[in-house]
Amino acid sequence: MAWFAATDAEVARWVLQRGVAALFFVAFLSSLNQFPALVGERGLAPVPRYLEGFHRVRRPSLFRYRYSDRLFRWAAAVGLAVSGLLVLGVPQAGPWWVPLAAFLVLWGLYMSIVNVGQTFYAFGWEMLLLEAGFTVAFLGSDQVPPPRPILILVVWLVFRLEFGAGMIKIRGGAEWRDLTALYYHHETQPMPGPLSRQFHLLPKWMHRSEVVGNHVAQLVVPFLLFFPQPVGSAAAAVVVVTQLWLVLSGNFAWLNWSAIVLAFAAVGDAAVHWLLPFVPERLSSAAWNAGPPGAGRTTAWPAPGDWVTWVWVGVVLAASLLLLVLSWWPAKNLVSSRQLMNAAFNRWQLVNTYGAFGSVTKNRVEIVVEGTLDTVPAEDADWREYRFRGKPGEPERIPRQWAPYHLRLDWLMWFLPLRTVHEDWFYAFLVKLLAADPATLRLLREDPFHGERPRWVRARSALYEFSTHAEFRQTHQRWVITPLRVLVRPLTLRENEEAGG
Repeated sequence: MAWFAATDAEVARWVLQRGVAALFFVAFLSSLNQFPALVGERGLAPVPRYLEGFHRVRRPSLFRYRYSDRLFRWAAAVGLAVSGLLVLGVPQAGPWWVPLAAFLVLWGLYMSIVNVGQTFYAFGWEMLLLEAGFTVAFLGSDQVPPPRPILILVVWLVFRLEFGAGMIKIRGGAEWRDLTALYYHHETQPMPGPLSRQFHLLPKWMHRSEVVGNHVAQLVVPFLLFFPQPVGSAAAAVVVVTQLWLVLSGNFAWLNWSAIVLAFAAVGDAAVHWLLPFVPERLSSAAWNAGPPGAGRTTAWPAPGDWVTWVWVGVVLAASLLLLVLSWWPAKNLVSSRQLMNAAFNRWQLVNTYGAFGSVTKNRVEIVVEGTLDTVPAEDADWREYRFRGKPGEPERIPRQWAPYHLRLDWLMWFLPLRTVHEDWFYAFLVKLLAADPATLRLLREDPFHGERPRWVRARSALYEFSTHAEFRQTHQRWVITPLRVLVRPLTLRENEEAGG
């Protein structure tokens, strides 16, 4: 059992458990604030209507047979409470099965939400959080050593996340192979951050260097995560640094923070002590730190009669075997010429495949939603724009930093010009604006009618480009906006709809 106990990974376990729990807290908070308005009983894509055909989907969910906004809020509140306790380390102070049960509760509750969230929860970082939560559940408590099989499986998760993203890019758009992808990405990414314009305006040689660095970080470094110390810790440091670069340059919900947290599975306590000398080099308990008999102790760990610990070892090995078997499909996908991106191979969303931005959008087209109180919706009517929290709007406004918080409506607005504006949820959104629905308006940063119902709404497209340094000095505007065309002609409510019929 000397190999089983990773006595040099106490810091890794501390970061993994509290970090993943913190990400669950953000996910539940994001859902609590947005889920009812998006897919609740009176949402844009109501869960009750979705559940009518849910039996064909066969996805596990607490709401499989019954949904109510009240039940959802109770589930989210429990998720917030449990994840908060894990961040504080309360379950970790008890027996090994307490943090295990806590993480499995988070996994089950959040999977219940994701599996009925439809398009608003169809993001890769949802399944990433679910897989991370299930895996770190088996790291045990402070009363047992960190189990090496689980740490290796977390490293395998990071490998799939990073290497999968790297392979998607190499197999994707030519801009990743000719090193021009970052000429466009900072400007056209789904939700720019406060520094995105500064990143975009860097010299082109730096953008090419960014792409080269990305290829090294995603195609070479992931293999080094499996190496013994100190190579594993050095590789993890590269992952952390490159992910922090992405955090500074944009808003990708909890994707980057997940990679940062999970990369600590490859970090040894000695490396942390070298970087931060105030952290002791050996943090593990003397009860399992002395090694096998003959290496400074006279009894084996775990003791032959310690059946509780042996049960824990058995549970860990069983979970490891399950995850190892499920790894066949994503491993096969990584070497496939038809590589899938952000796909699950089972109903439980365990051991998935990941990847993003196989191609980079060259132009940023935004969908602008407007309303008017005028009787006639002519072009010269008083059209007022609805302002979103994270989606670019006013030309002078600095984009805000939202990650790891996830603005789901804003993200889906980015996808509309890449696909089509004729989505059911988008027309439902326009109808909610015509009705001045309070829950929907709370998803926005600014309602130009201050709760009053507009008579008409429409959607048009506009080209958004970051201003150059010279343009900014002249206009003090960060975006150069070029109106394009009306995509959804003016819509209004019928008389019976206005009367609530």
